[in-house]
Amino acid sequence: MKSAIITDRQRELLFFIYESLKSTGYPPTFEEMRDGLGVVSNQAIIDLLKKLEGRSMIKRDSSTARSVAILPEGYRALGEAPLVAFLGVSSAGTPLEAVEIKGEWETTSASDVAWFKDKVFLLKVSGDSMINAGIDDGDAVLVKEQKEFVSGEIVLARTGNETTIKRFISEDRPPYMYLKPENPKYSKILFTDDMELTGKVISVLKNGNWKGVQ
Repeated sequence: MKSAIITDRQRELLFFIYESLKSTGYPPTFEEMRDGLGVVSNQAIIDLLKKLEGRSMIKRDSSTARSVAILPEGYRALGEAPLVAFLGVSSAGTPLEAVEIKGEWETTSASDVAWFKDKVFLLKVSGDSMINAGIDDGDAVLVKEQKEFVSGEIVLARTGNETTIKRFISEDRPPYMYLKPENPKYSKILFTDDMELTGKVISVLKNGNWKGVQ
């Protein structure tokens, strides 16, 4: 599918936003965008942002400072690899309280930017319970938020403020539903009423390279 028409000036601002996200972890301020494009008024930047938003290149939240996200159409227009945010640390061991990591982004090598129509994010992995699935301590996993899951998928599960990464198992005999570690030294985690599956692990970032999950 071809990208929507974009002017040189719009592309310049879009690339400036991309570079800011990639280098600093945050979208640029209005002052930074003005300086970067050599304009003197916020209105000139606002007009360009509205054009980009109207062409589905970016998404903005006007109630929040520095809230600009590049959408799949924007990445196609730039011809650049999508960026994805690190949201925190999750356990591949015993459940771990989620730890927020602000201002960190990673360039993906994903050729299918359709991933980014959904909410995706990166989590750093702490622990060794998923080593037989190719997920080691210190790796990062790309997680896609979703509501429905299939038995056998590797998922992000949350209980209160604690999260863990395990394989989701659903079967027609007891214990019916549970989280299965991929390391024999860890035990199954039985499903409870307060447990929620929040995302599916779709890729692993290992030593700077993207790999599929096993």
